[in-house]
Amino acid sequence: MTPGVKKMLLGSMAVAGVVGILSIVDLAAGFPFAGQMVFDIMFLVSAALVGYMAFDAYRELT
Repeated sequence: MTPGVKKMLLGSMAVAGVVGILSIVDLAAGFPFAGQMVFDIMFLVSAALVGYMAFDAYRELT
């Protein structure tokens, strides 16, 4: 695997994790996304999908 692809996959997993954590914090505290539950749920689902796809692609390439 080339180093660029590895960095891209790890970066996408990291960003998906950050978005997931921020949306969980927003569900609990109402901050930083103004506490809109529908958006938080959509952010969680999309972060989980991106994280899974990046993990699966990383596992296939190693």
